[in-house]
Amino acid sequence: MKKWLVFIVMSAMLVLAACGDDDGTLDEIVLADADWNSIKVHNAIMQNIMEHGYGFETDTLGGSTANTVQGLRDGDINVYSEVWTDNIREVYEEAIELEEIIEVSVNFDDNDQGLYVPTYVIEGDEERGIDPLAPELETVQDLKDYPEVFQDPEDSEMGQIINGPSGWAVNETIVEKAEYYGLNEMFNIMSPGSDSAAVSSLASAYEDGEPWVGYYWSPTWVTASYDLTLLEDEPYDEETWQETRGTEFPPNDVTVAVHEDFPEQAPDVYEFLNNYETSTALTEEALVYILDNDAEPEEAAVWWMEEHEDLWTEWVPEDVAESVKAELDI
Repeated sequence: MKKWLVFIVMSAMLVLAACGDDDGTLDEIVLADADWNSIKVHNAIMQNIMEHGYGFETDTLGGSTANTVQGLRDGDINVYSEVWTDNIREVYEEAIELEEIIEVSVNFDDNDQGLYVPTYVIEGDEERGIDPLAPELETVQDLKDYPEVFQDPEDSEMGQIINGPSGWAVNETIVEKAEYYGLNEMFNIMSPGSDSAAVSSLASAYEDGEPWVGYYWSPTWVTASYDLTLLEDEPYDEETWQETRGTEFPPNDVTVAVHEDFPEQAPDVYEFLNNYETSTALTEEALVYILDNDAEPEEAAVWWMEEHEDLWTEWVPEDVAESVKAELDI
């Protein structure tokens, strides 16, 4: 019995040691990676500052939106650099109300999301010899008139709408929206296995000048690089949205949030995160850099910090900024 007690105590001590020191500070800051490029870029920017400016070890923990948000609530994740709050509003507000997480800043709030089509589908493209295939297409509801334009390659009697990946919170929203508008009766809603699979389907269609309709959002290198049109929807109304999803997406503050213990565990970093603020345009610069240079998000983060030294150095004290610049050779 004593041996078991010793084993349990030692195991608990190991767990505590992995989480932090006895004084409540952290040995390592863990950031959420929900597997899209913009969150990877923002993570890398934060990690550069946390490591080279404040001396912390850092890591990321990957998973679906639901899993990473739960990880933040449980304390397995310390920082979430890009929380799309209205995609998980109920869970997010509950976690804040229970004081499991703290919203520290708005990363950006000038973003769009919804169903997009290549603009040439509506307007054509004379230079590429593409005629408009859906000239009256303006709204999500108008898709009912064009299922044959967006034909499912595996089901000729149905159109196809590309959804967000199945692990993303928005996936269920698109399904509900399609059901409310009756689009599910004439369109198959295809859930790709990953963001890269969704982008691959768009890129292939775009290169060939073929029709495509699917969910996407900004800021992304996709919306910055391709000429896409966001289909209109009914003006946002909170009650209607909650009941049917039959409006445009709600305004979506994309926030930086931390676990409840983080302000005490890393107070200086917490103060830095309170100042973290970018925009869709600024984020898309890094995403386009990834595309144009076949770069990793971590490389794009360093490039972005070189380009916007005047911005991020305002988030931190001068000595911290100098340490980061010296380490990154900026």
